Amino acid sequence: MGILSFILFLIVAAACAWIAEKLVPGVIPGGFLTTAVVGIIGAWIGGALLGGLGPDLAGVSLIPCIIGSAVFVFLLSLVSSVLHGNAV
Repeated sequence: MGILSFILFLIVAAACAWIAEKLVPGVIPGGFLTTAVVGIIGAWIGGALLGGLGPDLAGVSLIPCIIGSAVFVFLLSLVSSVLHGNAV
């Protein structure tokens, strides 16, 4: 994987994480790099749950990446709310 492929992978993963953040209640703290990391972890989770379902862009299966990122964003918000004492 070359540097250009890696940068494209980060951009696509970050875009999927941004879409996932809009779908579920929760916020990804930080900027682009944090969103990209959440997207990469989301792609891994989504790939484990759904495999290579749907279209592929820059080595990222879009549907599993969005779903995996949504699960990860939800879990991050849940953990964050528990740690900050906002849980019921």
